[in-house]
Amino acid sequence: MAILHKATLSPTKLELIAGYLPKQPWFIQDGTPELVGAYRFDDPAGEVGLETHVVAAGDRIYQVPLSYRGYELAGAEEWLVGTMEHSVLGKRWVYDACADPVYVKALATAILTGQEQAEQFVDNNGTLEPRPSTVSVKGSGTLDGGVPTVSASAPVSGSGVTVIDAGGLRLKIARVVDVPAELSSASAAAPELHHELTLQGTWEGLEGPVELAAVVRN
Repeated sequence: MAILHKATLSPTKLELIAGYLPKQPWFIQDGTPELVGAYRFDDPAGEVGLETHVVAAGDRIYQVPLSYRGYELAGAEEWLVGTMEHSVLGKRWVYDACADPVYVKALATAILTGQEQAEQFVDNNGTLEPRPSTVSVKGSGTLDGGVPTVSASAPVSGSGVTVIDAGGLRLKIARVVDVPAELSSASAAAPELHHELTLQGTWEGLEGPVELAAVVRN
């Protein structure tokens, strides 16, 4: 469960993303980034916000996982997207979540166990009001036991995919999302993950789920 606050953000999330995308090797500058939707995973410790944004720019769809922290993540300066002022929580450090071990664990858990995105609730003066997710995701795994130990290494990006070696697992996150041709003329050039265990996602306007991430055993 993700608990959100009614707050003002400066800069906004989309402003941070728009400044970060042109610096990435998998991004092709073509139009102004626009938010399609987002989904969240839950941090069991309740300290790190984990939100993945689906962004359109030109004819392409991109996936941008972010983590929000109330303190700096040691050794992750290279993946710092920026800082923002949150009117309720104060200063927040925003990272490319692929370099955040809390996100890596949450993504692996969702894929391996078949979890869906976290339920979202807005704290309205102490009353929790449900907020529907604009992107729905679900892992394809059915693991009932504990998830293997995950130790995140530095993410490596190329050809529209970010790869994370995480101990006995290898995670692959689609940065350029392979959507049906009628929604993206560039879909033929988008990466195809097609592994046994995946994270599938849907949002308004899609006729069927698309593959957002995958996990394979090293």
